[in-house]
Amino acid sequence: MIETKLYKYEPDYVVTPGEILEENLEAHNIKKNDLAQRCGLSTKTVSLIINGTAPISPETALCFQRVLGVSANIWSNLEANYRLSLAKKNEIQELAKSIEWATKFPLKQLIDRGLVEKKPNKVEIVGQLLTFFGVGSVKAWEEKYEYMQVSFRCSPSFTSSRESVASWLRIGELCANKVECKIYNKTLFAKALSTIQTMTTEDPDVFEPKMRRLCAEAGVALVFVSELPGTHLSGATMWLNKDKALIILSLRHKREDYFWFCFFHEAGHVLLGSKKSIFLDEMNYFKDTEEDLANEFASNTLISPDLYKAFVVQNDFTPVAIENFAQQLGIASGIVVGRLQHDREINWRTLNELTRKFELIEACS
Repeated sequence: MIETKLYKYEPDYVVTPGEILEENLEAHNIKKNDLAQRCGLSTKTVSLIINGTAPISPETALCFQRVLGVSANIWSNLEANYRLSLAKKNEIQELAKSIEWATKFPLKQLIDRGLVEKKPNKVEIVGQLLTFFGVGSVKAWEEKYEYMQVSFRCSPSFTSSRESVASWLRIGELCANKVECKIYNKTLFAKALSTIQTMTTEDPDVFEPKMRRLCAEAGVALVFVSELPGTHLSGATMWLNKDKALIILSLRHKREDYFWFCFFHEAGHVLLGSKKSIFLDEMNYFKDTEEDLANEFASNTLISPDLYKAFVVQNDFTPVAIENFAQQLGIASGIVVGRLQHDREINWRTLNELTRKFELIEACS
């Protein structure tokens, strides 16, 4: 069987409107100065149009239509196509200067996810990245990132790649655009969190769609985006606009205690943090006022501080005691184990059999 391949023909040259004009002048036996006189133009202007230096204005196109019998639309389209082709050539030259910039991004992962098209031409890859980020130029990307970077609130030891982080956040943003949310309502979101707190004992395929729906009904888009190389992030919070917040979770540690703490930590940022900040959380519990508030909110929402203190005082950390305490709270046992491990009440390697492991299934809508 003969295989037929279709190739898109894209010539690297463009016919100028001036060339078509010159052919028409010859066909009508009209001199340049004669055309200039008939159209009220200077001979120099006609010469500049012919060599492609001067554009054909709409008024000039109408004159050419009357003198040469060629529709003004044709002249205008020829001019527009020619100028667009020139702009594309100039753009290619500019993009070629940014090939090294593009190599800093996690291109393989973006291509594998179908977010960036695989192109043999490195210049085209630069263009693909700009399209992915929704910006018109590398300069615009740099300015946008510089603006966003000022808004980042993260650990002083934050060492993630800015290109990878920007890519991860952009994926989350694109996912959030598909999530239909009501206008953000703080009271409704707090109520939704109370309901979600009771779901920690359920399986992920049960609680995940419920929590996303509850968040959306309160004006918060909740999306799950796995890590990209160089991100090292468990979660992030940002406001897409004044009425819609975004929480991104990566399920970096794949443990239920980390998952739930991270979710309520990010939720704390939504409830208590600034709408102008972008919170990037590495789960290293660094000291910062807003981070401390989010940590406290997550801890106290999952486990009542008074009940936790009373439980710790008993110093009975057997599996049975922990399961009974978790049942009393109505939460998963793994959350109690994680809290005890974090507070160094028990060893990090102790009682992990009570903690479930989760696998991330990315969900954008």
